[in-house]
Amino acid sequence: MHRERYKSPYTVHFTPYTIMDNEQLKLENQFCFRLYSAARLMMGAYHPYLDPLGITYPQYLVLLVLWEKDKQPVCDIGKRLMLDTNTMTPLLQRMEKAGLITRTRGKEDTRQRIVSLTKQGKALYEQAQHIPDNMRKVVMMPESEMEELLQMIPSLDKLIEELKKLNK
Repeated sequence: MHRERYKSPYTVHFTPYTIMDNEQLKLENQFCFRLYSAARLMMGAYHPYLDPLGITYPQYLVLLVLWEKDKQPVCDIGKRLMLDTNTMTPLLQRMEKAGLITRTRGKEDTRQRIVSLTKQGKALYEQAQHIPDNMRKVVMMPESEMEELLQMIPSLDKLIEELKKLNK
């Protein structure tokens, strides 16, 4: 029985070159590798500032969302961080166990879980104030180069939106 293969909406064109001759398949020509490497290394650069607070980088991101606006549904936090509930649940459970947040049932919809900062979670806000400035110092780029990177944010946001459409 012949099985129908998944057909990508994107057409792949093969050239007569061998794989080793194809410039597109060289690691140094991969845009995605640079994004992956920068993200991994940036998260690693946060460790010296997050470890004393007793939190991980994903927990820091959740706290950033809650420091902006406390008492949010799990699904709203997940949307902001682009994480699904299978990822959010264990992350929030660890934060709750550490005393940083509480999760309560929604008043209108009891299926909904509302995440709130505890006193300890709120206190970390003051302790985390130095992190953004320290990260700028760690990167040690001239101001003009840092401005160039910041100007890329709208383009990266657009890329993220397009990739989210593909990953639905």
